[in-house]
Amino acid sequence: MEFEVLWAEKYRPKSLDDIVNQKDIVERLKKFVKEKNMPHLLFAGPPGTGKTTSALALVYDLYGENYRQYFLELNASDERGIDVIRNKVKDFARTVTPQDVPFKTVLLDEADNMTADAQQALRRTMELYTETTRFILACNYLSKIIDPIQSRTALFRFYPLKKEDVISRLEFIAKNEKVEYDPKALDTIYEITSGDMRKAINILQASSAYGKVTTEAVYKVLGMAQPKEIREMVKSALQGRFTEARSKLLSLMINYGLSGEDIVKQVHRDIFSNEFQIPEELRVIMADYVGEVEYRIIEGADDEIQLSAMLARISLLGQKYVGERK
Repeated sequence: MEFEVLWAEKYRPKSLDDIVNQKDIVERLKKFVKEKNMPHLLFAGPPGTGKTTSALALVYDLYGENYRQYFLELNASDERGIDVIRNKVKDFARTVTPQDVPFKTVLLDEADNMTADAQQALRRTMELYTETTRFILACNYLSKIIDPIQSRTALFRFYPLKKEDVISRLEFIAKNEKVEYDPKALDTIYEITSGDMRKAINILQASSAYGKVTTEAVYKVLGMAQPKEIREMVKSALQGRFTEARSKLLSLMINYGLSGEDIVKQVHRDIFSNEFQIPEELRVIMADYVGEVEYRIIEGADDEIQLSAMLARISLLGQKYVGERK
């Protein structure tokens, strides 16, 4: 029986030459490979932007096919305590170095989840074994990495991938996997993932189960309402039809099983879309109130009550601002 491999892993670039984005970073990493020397590295940026992939491609280019014997990969979100640094990392750092490259490499993924004590222990370990071991730290939030570690590493900032890079990669994968797709569906995937390549590929794979990848299939996979349904709800509220807007809200929550947080985020996105021709002052007030509603929901307030209150406020604002324009 054959098991389907995750496309995100199947199409993960193996070498630095295969990476099509983050060009400035790739060029700098290629110089390290050429010189067979590098400092400790700190990769910072949002999820799915190529931090782990770049680290794996770097060590593959440095050591070749057998890179695993000179490379230790740890996920700091699972192994985040001081004992991991004292035992696993130190034991690996003491082992023999390869002949061609004068150091081994340790990748600490999601390093921003490490405890403060573990980071202090890591700082000391980096100093002790710097001649034989290089460390690559990958994190989503640079502010959670202590200053002593930041000062001992070369920082590489990863940014969300550009639309053309994500779309072209999705098209390449779809062609290879013989999957039919609607170009608008790929645009929708990009808008939802905001430059997160891993998430985009996972959505593409999940949507392919419907036969052809369409915008409808993408929203079904994500359990999200389509933007037009959210817009209809908000437009009803803006036009003062509160009862109608609330009925649409309940329909969305029941039919799609959406959480309050999901709906709030889509409403926030719609406020700034071109679909709503509303005064700028109204847009600002709505954005401010939607942010307050999201905070209340995250803190544990009832979704339905908070969203109903949001629609009531939008309805009152609509009568004041939209009504004045008429």
